[in-house]
Amino acid sequence: MGTHLVTGAGSGIGAALAQALMVRDEQLVLPARSARRAAELAERYPGAQTFVADLADPSSLVVPELDRLDSLHHVAGVVDLAPVAEVTTASLREHLDVNLVAPVVLTRLLLPALRAAHGLVVFVNSSAGLVANPDWAAYAASKFGLRAVADALRGEEAGNGVRVTTVFPSRTATPMQEKVHEQEGRAYDAARWISPETVADTILHVLDLSDDATIPEVTVRPVVPFTGR
Repeated sequence: MGTHLVTGAGSGIGAALAQALMVRDEQLVLPARSARRAAELAERYPGAQTFVADLADPSSLVVPELDRLDSLHHVAGVVDLAPVAEVTTASLREHLDVNLVAPVVLTRLLLPALRAAHGLVVFVNSSAGLVANPDWAAYAASKFGLRAVADALRGEEAGNGVRVTTVFPSRTATPMQEKVHEQEGRAYDAARWISPETVADTILHVLDLSDDATIPEVTVRPVVPFTGR
């Protein structure tokens, strides 16, 4: 049994991953944006250790004392579509704080525990971290930056036995994706997209690799390609 910290365990990919790890009797450490949310997660995932961590305020982040951490999964994120001509400073800062700065801060705080376990850091990125389309500037900028952090961290920590993987899911059937469809003015059909469980299974495959191998990056796409923007 290992210890695994998962952000965004309340819904979507984070919830699917936390559920899968709980079924395997792994020890979960789950941040939540408020005490009320932490209590909800503790009830949903019996035995999990929860703590309050507002990813929108990275300078306030603190983490529990952990002797070792087998994996750290950055899944939580925000998205709000707008063209560059209309994006607000507040929206841009929120994207960068939640999607980029908070993962960097959490990783830095947890590196001693990750090094002790020769652990794995997984950055759940997005296809928007590979290609930036119109109206996606703020989100894509945060995800392009997250890929850069992962690449740098991978080289820095290889000698300490810490592996780093970036997962690039395309459109996935999550509440965030439903919100994106609403902003795009499109009808939402969850059956068209990757299931959160499929992405979680991909992450578990990376987690379960033998010590003699690593997967630096993996892209997950729907069988039927998305032809829109």
